[in-house]
Amino acid sequence: MEPASVRIEFPEDANIIIGQSHFIKTVEDLYEAMIGSVPGAKFGVAFAEASGPCLIRHDGNDDELREAAIAIMKDVGAGHTFAIVMRECFPINVLGAVKACPEVCGIYCATANPVEVIVAESPQGRGVLGVIDGSGPAGVECEEDRKARVSFLRTIGYKR
Repeated sequence: MEPASVRIEFPEDANIIIGQSHFIKTVEDLYEAMIGSVPGAKFGVAFAEASGPCLIRHDGNDDELREAAIAIMKDVGAGHTFAIVMRECFPINVLGAVKACPEVCGIYCATANPVEVIVAESPQGRGVLGVIDGSGPAGVECEEDRKARVSFLRTIGYKR
């Protein structure tokens, strides 16, 4: 069994959440989590079944983002995984509701960064080993960097 890297493609102005779930009801519950978290958010959800007809189930309120989520699931090709592609909201706005879905087992990433999903394939199928989210560290923040971080969080309203 050899691991492989799958580069994830999604619209440049969007964010994604990729995770693992366990039941066909996932699509409906993730739709409700998104709608209930941020009024006006645009999104698409796709979930890859791991048994029965093994279909990619999908929903959302934006056709482009729904198609992007479906494409992610086709490329990853692992059962019981899901993708949410979103605009007009950020993962931090919806992640609590997504993680609270009873079917959700875990989250691999929530990001706008370039993402690679590391998969392994066996005769049974494909599974996700993990993700590469963005780039590695380029250094350690100094006092000026810390002040910029603190200021930024206050500017965007996440801290007082």
